[in-house]
Amino acid sequence: MADGSLTIGNRRYSSWSLRGWLAVRLAKLDVTVDVVRLGGEGNTAAVKAISPNGLVPYLVHRGNRVWETIAIAEYCAEVEPALWPREARARAMARSIAAEMHAGFTALRQAMPMNLGAHKPGVGHSEAALADVGRVTAIWHEARAAFGAGGPYLFGAAFTNADAMYAPVVARFLSYAPPLDAEARAYCDAVRAHPLVAEWYEEALREPREWLLDKYESIG
Repeated sequence: MADGSLTIGNRRYSSWSLRGWLAVRLAKLDVTVDVVRLGGEGNTAAVKAISPNGLVPYLVHRGNRVWETIAIAEYCAEVEPALWPREARARAMARSIAAEMHAGFTALRQAMPMNLGAHKPGVGHSEAALADVGRVTAIWHEARAAFGAGGPYLFGAAFTNADAMYAPVVARFLSYAPPLDAEARAYCDAVRAHPLVAEWYEEALREPREWLLDKYESIG
């Protein structure tokens, strides 16, 4: 019998679900995954009936109820400490950039919503969104320059909570192709090739066609 459940939304669109699911899988929590079809307007009744804040992801594990993705990431790191870097200076940066992702980049989110079935180069390249792209890539460069020498991810060989927080941004960049330098493109390729990210993409592209939302499919 599983130790609990993780409720997520459509894999194709739900960037927060991807972040929470990655943390849960990386921590190897034994939970069932329940997918709720989202309505696209932030008012999905089935989610509001389950989750305390009416949003996904929502984790129940061994009687503990956890909502908000950053809280799920921290909870999972209590189970699997390697989800944050071991060294204190690296761990401080990882937490900071994860929190910045959780709280910011509104222009990027709005102009380039996650859609794992989309390939729309040039769409969403507003001045504000591209400013967000610049900040994201600056974060990546700083983390990798300081701590990434041992592997392809932000803090080296291990795929951490910080990488999980930026994985949906990678998906956006792959869909909408904003200008990126070679190092940022290489990081995107590494994240996309991670087995868990690849698994999420495969499941997303198997979702029923009736789950498609015109709100996202019609962009561009």
